[in-house]
Amino acid sequence: MSLSSQTLTLAPKHPNPLLLLRRSKTLPAFPSTAIRAAISRTKKEETVTTVKTQLENCYLLAGIKYKGFTVKQFQKLRRSLPETVSVVVAKNTLVEKAIEGTEWESLKPCMKGMNAWMFVHTEELPTALKPFRTFQKESKVVDGDFSGGVFEGKFYEPGEFKSLESMPTREEVYGKLLGSLQAPATKLVGTLQAPARDLVFTLKAYVKKLEEEETSNA
Repeated sequence: MSLSSQTLTLAPKHPNPLLLLRRSKTLPAFPSTAIRAAISRTKKEETVTTVKTQLENCYLLAGIKYKGFTVKQFQKLRRSLPETVSVVVAKNTLVEKAIEGTEWESLKPCMKGMNAWMFVHTEELPTALKPFRTFQKESKVVDGDFSGGVFEGKFYEPGEFKSLESMPTREEVYGKLLGSLQAPATKLVGTLQAPARDLVFTLKAYVKKLEEEETSNA
């Protein structure tokens, strides 16, 4: 057998290693199913942790129907909100897992459709919610309204948000308190008979006033 015939016979059994290397580089390197599942599970756990962290010192948790929002609109919304307000995009199932067994559990009626989640970390709800209403008007977002929210353990339907947005500010409560203290006893009784939420704000404002006076006199 000639050398050339031997070469032709051996070539299929011993391919050029350089050719194999070139071919191997063109093959896509897909992670295994187990690795993809682990990455997905880790991301879900991180999202649940983020939601739980946002719930700390949170006064209002509300869902926002963001279907149809463009990336620019969503960025504009986030920039328009004060530092006391955060918006997190998370699946309903993950948020539901984070609020399970807490006072926020009454938010479950919101777990439909595509939601972004607004966390308000201030008692001044009207001030916190106003930028979102301004964003709605300027961006002309038709369906981008609240899907519901929870404040002090109570669930608020979208149509009930007006009561949250019209709550008295700290300055208004403070002025009302001073007026009541300087008014006849009958007016003070009327203030004390106001809704519990207003009374709480009133008492907090009064306590803060006393603390400020003590600090200034110290």
